[in-house]
Amino acid sequence: MFRRSSIIGVATAVAHPNIAFIKYWGNRDDALRIPSNGSISMNLDSLATRTTVRFDSRLKSDTLILNQKLQGGKALERVSGFLNIVRQKANLKAFAEVVSENNFPAGGGLASSAAAFAALSLAASKAAGLNLTRQELSALARRGSGSACRSVPAGFVEWLPGSDDEDSYAISIAPPNHWELIDCIAIVETDHKSVGSTEGHQLAATSPLQAARVEDAPRRLDICRRAILNQDFDRFAQIVELDSNLMHAVMMTSNPPLFYWNPASIDLMKRVRSWRDEGLPVCYTLDAGPNVHILCLSEALSEIKFRLQEISAVEQILVARPGGAASLLD
Repeated sequence: MFRRSSIIGVATAVAHPNIAFIKYWGNRDDALRIPSNGSISMNLDSLATRTTVRFDSRLKSDTLILNQKLQGGKALERVSGFLNIVRQKANLKAFAEVVSENNFPAGGGLASSAAAFAALSLAASKAAGLNLTRQELSALARRGSGSACRSVPAGFVEWLPGSDDEDSYAISIAPPNHWELIDCIAIVETDHKSVGSTEGHQLAATSPLQAARVEDAPRRLDICRRAILNQDFDRFAQIVELDSNLMHAVMMTSNPPLFYWNPASIDLMKRVRSWRDEGLPVCYTLDAGPNVHILCLSEALSEIKFRLQEISAVEQILVARPGGAASLLD
C-alpha cells in the first residue's frame, strides 16, 4: 500500500470507443497526429474503457496494468510517452500507476486505443491537477491516439483536422439521443491485428490512392454530416460504405500492402448490401481490422441479429447505441 502522503493525485475516468463513418487514415504530422483529413464518428455506449491514474512520488517508473495484466514493451512505452506530455503541462515529475480495463476485445478494429487514450487523458490530467476544457482534453487525447480525440465529446462527433496541436480537436455535432442509429458489431476475429493503426497511418502516403481519397474528403464529410443531422439513412448508408471501401483500398495499395479483411468480412459486406436491397435499413463499415460494424435503424435490429446468429463465422455480436462523452468518476 502507498502512504497517503506520497500520492500526488488520483482520478478515474470512463470513455467509449467510437466507430468512424468518415475515416481517419494518414497524418500530415505523425508526431502530433494531425490528420490528413477530417472525420465523423459515433461513440458506442455499451463498450467502455475504465482507467485509473495515480501519480505517486514513491514510484520509480510508470506502470501499466491492462485487463489485470502488467504490461511492458510498446504498450507501456506508448502510455509513458503520453504521461510525459501531461507531466510537462502540469510541471510534474512523479511517475504514475495506470490501471485500465476494457469490456470489449482490444486490437481488432474496435477502436480500443481511442477509448483508452480518451479515458487516460481525462484521468491523467485530473490526477496531475490540470483543469482542461473539453477542447483541450480532445486535443490532448489526440496525442495518444488520433481517434481518441473523437471519444472525448458526446454522441455524433466530428474531428476538425486543424493545422497544429491546438486547433486539431473534435466536437459534438449531435447528441446521443439525436438519432437511434445502432451499431451491430459482428466479431469474426479476436486476435490482435498484425499491423497496428499507428504504423498503418505512416504507410498511407505510400498508396497512389491516398491523395485522391484525402482531396475528396470534404465532400464526403458534408454528405455524412447532413445525412446524420437530417436522419437520412439512405444517403448515410451510401457514403459510409464508400468511405470504408476507400480507406481499405488505400490500405491494400500501400507499400507494403495491408490486408485487414478476412473471408468472413467480405462475405458479411456482400450480405449487408443484399439485405439493404431487400429493404432493410442497414449498411456496413470496417475500421483497421476484420470485424464488421453493421449499422442499422432500431426497427431492423432484431432481424439483423437473427441473421447474424445464423452465420457460423460470426463468433460474437456486440450491440451499441450512440454513447456519451468521456467522463470522470467520483
